[in-house]
Amino acid sequence: MAKRSHHELLVVDGYNVIFGTPRYEALIDEPGPRQLDHDPFDRARELLVSDVAAFAQGRYDPVVVFDAAGNVNPDHPELRRAGVRMIFSPTGVTADTVIEKLVTECRHEMREVTVVTSDNAIRATVGGIPVTRISSAMLAHEIDVLDEEREVDVADRSRGRLTVEDRLDPETLAKLNKLLGR
Repeated sequence: MAKRSHHELLVVDGYNVIFGTPRYEALIDEPGPRQLDHDPFDRARELLVSDVAAFAQGRYDPVVVFDAAGNVNPDHPELRRAGVRMIFSPTGVTADTVIEKLVTECRHEMREVTVVTSDNAIRATVGGIPVTRISSAMLAHEIDVLDEEREVDVADRSRGRLTVEDRLDPETLAKLNKLLGR
């Protein structure tokens, strides 16, 4: 029997999210950091995987599925980056098919599954299986919120270490100052 995870499985339809979200779509055809990099999706995939890793934060076992269209070594169709498992579908197999298989396998393991896609076909495919489905737009919104929280955290750290007083709301701080005679 397969080892069960305490985390929910998060399955992301990679290219569906890339093409459905301006954040990633803008990176298609942008030159990569490596001089010989000619893959038009490399930067979009890298950002998506990084964002999925940040979104998962120990709550999910994240998997991003990409249609490989023959652009992957058949001996290594899976890669791990930043704690995210990336699966490239074999030639002739769609990402939807891989997602359906992952969801079905997890169903047998009694795991909770969240599928991120805006593709109505895959939503219908996994519709009969108890999974949570979220759209690309919802994922993008959650990632934007994470980015804002990171910016606030960086700003807080750049000001130095926060004290308990820094974390108090103004009303409570005024009461504390009154008690302390300030």
